[in-house]
Amino acid sequence: MAGAGSGAGGRRYDPERRQRIIDAAIRVVGAKGIAGLSHRSVAAEADVPLGSTTYHFKTLDELLVAALRQANQGFTVTLPAAPAPAPAGDVAGSLARLLGRLLAADRGRVELEYELYLAALRRPALRPVAAEWYEAVATALAPWTDPVTARALVAVMDGICLQVLLTDTPYDEPYAREVLARILRQD
Repeated sequence: MAGAGSGAGGRRYDPERRQRIIDAAIRVVGAKGIAGLSHRSVAAEADVPLGSTTYHFKTLDELLVAALRQANQGFTVTLPAAPAPAPAGDVAGSLARLLGRLLAADRGRVELEYELYLAALRRPALRPVAAEWYEAVATALAPWTDPVTARALVAVMDGICLQVLLTDTPYDEPYAREVLARILRQD
């Protein structure tokens, strides 16, 4: 007879398993890159049977979509939580400080998020999620400026972050502020 909480076949009901698998995928990508991601590596990291990963995520692309969505949520939540500048305030300075805080808080996490985001170049299944992220950030910035400028700010902020990550140089907040201020200037 199956124990309490067991389902058919003696399987234990585990409502958190899907989330543990996503979390494990993020850790695997963080440690080994996307090239190191497999159902087997995720199952080992999550300490679940291999069949659990393929049950919840038929393909690695499905798993990457879930991982990218989760990474996106963490970033987009940060933007609305950032203190909005006064209408005549220093939007460029606020955004430059925000970028600095994001890069300083957990550079490894930012690298992971960009690796997942850029994986969309080779994995079409990830493109809609990458586009959702871009739109969510632009929407979060829209109250500070017009929609076109908000999209330009996202592109510039992405570029600055990628330059810092790829060149392994320290983040230069005054430079970021100046570049963002140029985008914000209304002619």
